Amino acid sequence: MTDVLQLMDEWGPEKVVTVSDRRSGMKGVLVIDNTARGMGKGGTRMGPEVTTGEIARLARVMTWKWAAVDLFFGGAKAGIVFDPASPDKEKALRAFARALSNEVPGEYVLGLDVGLTERDAAIVQDELGDRGAMMGAPAALGGLPYDELGVTGFGVAEVADELTESVRGKRIAIQGFGVVGAAAARRFFELGAVVVAVSSVHGALHDPDGLDVARLLALRESAGDAAVAEYGRVLPLGKELLAPCDVLVPAATQDVIDKDWAGRVDTKMVVEGANLPTTAAAQAVLAARGITVVPDFIANAGGIIAAAFGMDARYSPFPVVPSTVMTAVSSKLRGNAGLVVREAARTGVTTHEAARALAQDRVLAAMRLKGQVT
Repeated sequence: MTDVLQLMDEWGPEKVVTVSDRRSGMKGVLVIDNTARGMGKGGTRMGPEVTTGEIARLARVMTWKWAAVDLFFGGAKAGIVFDPASPDKEKALRAFARALSNEVPGEYVLGLDVGLTERDAAIVQDELGDRGAMMGAPAALGGLPYDELGVTGFGVAEVADELTESVRGKRIAIQGFGVVGAAAARRFFELGAVVVAVSSVHGALHDPDGLDVARLLALRESAGDAAVAEYGRVLPLGKELLAPCDVLVPAATQDVIDKDWAGRVDTKMVVEGANLPTTAAAQAVLAARGITVVPDFIANAGGIIAAAFGMDARYSPFPVVPSTVMTAVSSKLRGNAGLVVREAARTGVTTHEAARALAQDRVLAAMRLKGQVT
């Protein structure tokens, strides 16, 4: 069991709230990490293996992510210990929302993450009677459906295109074919790249001549994660990480590339689509091998830029124009990625260290202005 007090350092977390509901069996946690630059904002994930430690790590990533893109919200994250495939999902979600009614939406606004959908955002808004309680609701309710738009995956591909000086003709391997991985594959295809490998929980696909992205995306519409199995010639998981490529995109879950995998991947660049997909030891190995790594809170920040637009318009009768969001994501992420890579080269540190230093300087400046530190 995680000792919450052991999670605290000079940055946060400022508040940890645990909740439960006997009727539904729901257990959950909210971690508000650092609000020096604004109220807590971050995604809410649901899964049977969610832990307080995991949510605290992700809340810290949100602190750095908001600061890195220079948008004025604070880091926070929430998690629900529940199977999202359960027929009682809605009951658990409503119980979680009610249990956090003191914090939501005054101190924290929920967002989409693993295990939750745009309809779930609508359920939370209904339960609390507040359009501002959760971002990512369907467009029919005036929300900005950023998972449907694929903003995070779109941003990942834009970053790769910027740093490679065009991904046209370059080989791309993507671990994960969920919301982020599929959207990234779509954008890479639009940019003229060759997607040579993808994976899901059902296995991996690899074709050095390029996979049929259009067919994969169509299969995902009808079969979900099973699209990989439906496509055919499924390989064991892990093969997608070893596929020779120019850009590798881990877009599944955290800590998938450790020190061992970092020594085996055959790529020139890693663009982190998932949160925390590489360990610190892996980052050092990749740097020593001359492989550029674009940190998660730089590469996958498209979702929070969209969330910022949604936050700005959450009580407005006028919907956000999606093309405006996509233009902002492309511009912001391309500029940030180039800045971090150049700073890492100038200072002789890893890209993660350079990005974190940039974010920490901004958070620390806010903390000093508010008298939280001297």
